[in-house]
Amino acid sequence: MNSTTLLRAMRKASLAATTALMIGAVAAPTFVAPAFAQGPESVADLAEGLLGAVVNISTSQTVKSGDGDNENAVPVPQLPEGAPFQDFFDDFFKKRDGQDGAAPQKVQSLGSGFIVDAEQGIVVTNNHVIADADEIEVNFSDGSKLKATLIGTDTKTDIAVLKIDPKAKKLTAVKFGDSNKMRIGDWVMAIGNPFGLGGTVTLGIVSARNRDINSGPYDDFIQTDAAINRGNSGGPLFNMYGEVIGINTAIISPSGGSIGIGFSIPSEIAAGVVDQLRQFGETRRGWLGVRIQPVTDDIAESLGMTSAKGALVAGIIKGGPVDNGAIQPGDVVIKFDGKDIVEMRDLPRVVAESPVGKAVDVVVVRKGVEQTVKVTLGRLEDGEKLAEGETGKPGEGADKGAEVAAVSVLGMTLGELNDDTRAKFGIAGDVTGVVVTAVAKDSAAAERGIVAGEVITEIGQEEMKSPKQVTDRIAALKEQGRKNALLMLASKTGELRFVTLRMD
Repeated sequence: MNSTTLLRAMRKASLAATTALMIGAVAAPTFVAPAFAQGPESVADLAEGLLGAVVNISTSQTVKSGDGDNENAVPVPQLPEGAPFQDFFDDFFKKRDGQDGAAPQKVQSLGSGFIVDAEQGIVVTNNHVIADADEIEVNFSDGSKLKATLIGTDTKTDIAVLKIDPKAKKLTAVKFGDSNKMRIGDWVMAIGNPFGLGGTVTLGIVSARNRDINSGPYDDFIQTDAAINRGNSGGPLFNMYGEVIGINTAIISPSGGSIGIGFSIPSEIAAGVVDQLRQFGETRRGWLGVRIQPVTDDIAESLGMTSAKGALVAGIIKGGPVDNGAIQPGDVVIKFDGKDIVEMRDLPRVVAESPVGKAVDVVVVRKGVEQTVKVTLGRLEDGEKLAEGETGKPGEGADKGAEVAAVSVLGMTLGELNDDTRAKFGIAGDVTGVVVTAVAKDSAAAERGIVAGEVITEIGQEEMKSPKQVTDRIAALKEQGRKNALLMLASKTGELRFVTLRMD
C-alpha cells in the first residue's frame, strides 16, 4: 500500500467514526424540560393550613307532617268509589298527612361555614343555610361536633353569624382579605361541604366581578369557576394568601351541580355585615331616604346630560334625612361621599355601607348643573318602617276650581285635578299636577306604562298645574330640538317615577 492509498483509508475511517458519533447523539439526547411545560404550583400547603377553619353546618327543623310542604311526598292515589283497597289507602295517607295523631317529622339540611374568631368562637355562614332551624350544629374535619347559637342574620346579603363554645375545642380561624384587590383571572380556592361529603377543596379563578343576579338590593358578587355545589353555601372563597375574599352563596345550574358559574359575596360587603351582627345582633345601615330609578339614554338626553350615569331621584321619603329639600325629585346622584355612582344599583350599596349619622357630600345634577349638597344619613332599618307607613289620604286638601276642557297630547287625554277627578280616580289630597284621564292604545304613553289616574307633576323639571301648561311645555321642548320629554308622574298615593316620551 503506497502513501496515497493509506491516507485515503485513514480519512474514510475518520469519517465513519464521526458519523457513528452523530447518530449516537441523536438517538440518546439529554432532555431538559422547559419551564413552561411544568404544571401549576401545588396548593397543598395552603389547603392544609385552611381546612381546619372551614366547618360543616348541619341544621334540623321540626315540621308537621300535614303542612303540605313536602315536595317529595307521594300524592294520594285517586281510587274509584268502592275500590277494595280504599280503606287501606285512606288510613295510610291520613297518618302521613298528620291526622290521627301522627308525629311531627324532622327535616335536616347541610351547608358550610368558617371560623373568623377562635377566641370568641364566631362562625360565619349563609342565612339560607340556617333559616328556620330549630337546632344548629357545627361539624369539624376531625369528626367532632359543637352546638351553635345564632347571633344575628341579614336577609339582604344572606349572611348569618353563629357562636360556638371556644373552650370546648381548640379552634382555627381565618381572616377577611380585600376583595377590591381581586382581578379577573386571579386564582381562588373554595372549601366547603358539597353534597354532604365533608371538607372539599376546589380551585379556579375569578371569572367576573360586580355581578348582579337580582338576589337582593346589594348584589355585587364575585363570579368564579371554582367548583361550587349544593352544600358549599356559606363556605369561604380564599385568595392565594389564605384570606377570605368571598362567601360562596349561589350557583347557576340547570342540574344543581357545578357548571363553572358560582357566586360569592365579596368580603368588602361581608366583613362590615359580620361586624355589625356581632356587635348589635342586627344590621345598622346608612339611609338617604330617596326612591330612585335608572338613568336611561332617553332620560339623560332629556336632562341635558352627556352620558347615562348615576341614580335618578324619583321621590323623597317624608320624614327622611333629605326631606329638608337638600335633594329633590329629578336630581341625578352621580357621586356619594367621594364614590362615583355609575349605575343606579351603586347608590343603595355605598349608602348602606356608610355609618348611620355620618354627614356626607353628595354630588347631584340638578336642571343640568352639577352641585354638591351635604346630607346626614339616617338608619335604613328605621327608614323602612317609615316608608311602609307612608300612605296617601284621598280627598283631603283637594284643589278647588272649575273644570276645564280636556286636552290630548302624546297619546294622553289630560284633565284638571279637582274634587271630581280626585274622587273618580282615588287620588290623594297632597298630590298636585295634571291628571291623565285616558291613554290611547299603541301610543308612546301606553308603551311607557302610563295609565289613567296618574298625575303629571313636572315636565322637563318644570312644575305642571294645568293641561294648557303641559301642551305649552311640550311645544317649547320641541322648539328646543328635544326628541324626548321627561315626565315626572305621581301615582294615586303620591309615589313618583320618571318616564320619557318621544315627541316625534
